[in-house]
Amino acid sequence: MADPTFWDDSEKAQTVINANNANKETYDQFNQLAEELEELDVMLEMIQEESDEEMEAELAERMQQLSDKMATYELAMLLDEPYDRNNAIIELHPGAGGTESQDWGSMLLRMYTRFCEQQGYTVEMLDYQAGDEAGIKSVTLLVKGHNAYGYLKSEKGVHRLVRISPFDSAKRRHTSFCSVDVMPELDGNIDIEINSDDLKIDTYRASGAGGQHINKTESAVRITHLPTGTVVASQAQRSQLKNREQAMGMLKAKLYQLEVEKKEQEAAALRGEQMEIGWGSQIRSYVFHPYSMVKDHRTNFETGNVQAVMDGDLAGFIDAFLKLKLNQK
Repeated sequence: MADPTFWDDSEKAQTVINANNANKETYDQFNQLAEELEELDVMLEMIQEESDEEMEAELAERMQQLSDKMATYELAMLLDEPYDRNNAIIELHPGAGGTESQDWGSMLLRMYTRFCEQQGYTVEMLDYQAGDEAGIKSVTLLVKGHNAYGYLKSEKGVHRLVRISPFDSAKRRHTSFCSVDVMPELDGNIDIEINSDDLKIDTYRASGAGGQHINKTESAVRITHLPTGTVVASQAQRSQLKNREQAMGMLKAKLYQLEVEKKEQEAAALRGEQMEIGWGSQIRSYVFHPYSMVKDHRTNFETGNVQAVMDGDLAGFIDAFLKLKLNQK
């Protein structure tokens, strides 16, 4: 960073600065944990020399706090893949089932929004298609924050809900599905060739909040990559040009993800493994009735506290997934 030519390429320079700041934060957190552990060691020695109930209670409380901090730190250390530190793009697509599945999509949208708030991430709504009566038809989010993709990549797949439907007058049990796709937001250093002849570009009026302008001009953009059938859309920006740029960035991320998955499948085939990659794989079940449970089918991690999960408590699922991935390396 002290090199006179450092700022010649401002984008590369900023990437280096961000990486340096992230490494410094990891280093500082480690030292802070070590100092806290040393303080607790001293407290323990004092209690062993002379019993003190008040100090024992404080030690127990601080030990639990340190344990929680260490668990969070260890989880972050599992994020060592190339784009784990990047922002994340999330797409939600409810399955067949009309209002019931569209409502399930909106419940997942709330869950991820709550999770991101708890992590200190910012969430931008890139595309929002409202459901016919309730819920959503599809939503695309951009999650900005350190390690956003690393944490959220565990959510890619099909999420299944079992509950008594509030939309069924007969109060019958319904099963709904929603596909969740997660991609890293790529920077300008990733070169992905896209032939303009392979693109079908449509413009339309945006929907949702945004005042009169957003509904009166065809500022929203939808791009279809014909060879792969990949579709992306953006309506977050006020101008069609900016939405087009945003959509192209999303398309690059999707095509990159497809290439990564193709290589993973090829490697798995060589090892003789069966791998389920993509939207067709059911990863997690959320059961509200006849009992309460959320279970991840990849790791077998489960919890009976459904409400906490729907309020964004995904730490246990993410931790189990990252440890599974680590063991598969």
